Amino acid sequence: MLLGHMGGPFWARKDAGAWSVPKGEYTEEEEPEAAARREFAEELGLEVPQGELIPLGEAKGSGKVITVWALEGDLDPETVTPGTFEMEWPPKSGQKKTFPEVDRVQWFTVEEASAKIVSAQRPFLDRLTAR
Repeated sequence: MLLGHMGGPFWARKDAGAWSVPKGEYTEEEEPEAAARREFAEELGLEVPQGELIPLGEAKGSGKVITVWALEGDLDPETVTPGTFEMEWPPKSGQKKTFPEVDRVQWFTVEEASAKIVSAQRPFLDRLTAR
């Protein structure tokens, strides 16, 4: 399973529970699959590999509903060019800094991913292995 380690200062020193599937927000006007493809490209700087999407459904996380698909594909983590976001850092400093959305990307077995992925996304691992 391909996961990205969340970028930014809050996640820099965390490992367990600090990895995520590529994801992002979308509006009601955008179809969830189209948003997933767009967010994958924005977060990783790569298009979604060719292949059949396997729907893994929805789960709630951080007050958001996350819709996830799996895909069997080939992707070299070394080719990832992550997107960035800007935030005030240090807090209350008035200074804006830019951080990568993900600071590294890695392939994991499902067992390894279970220890790394944010807890709200663990149901997707169960659904994937149940297939």
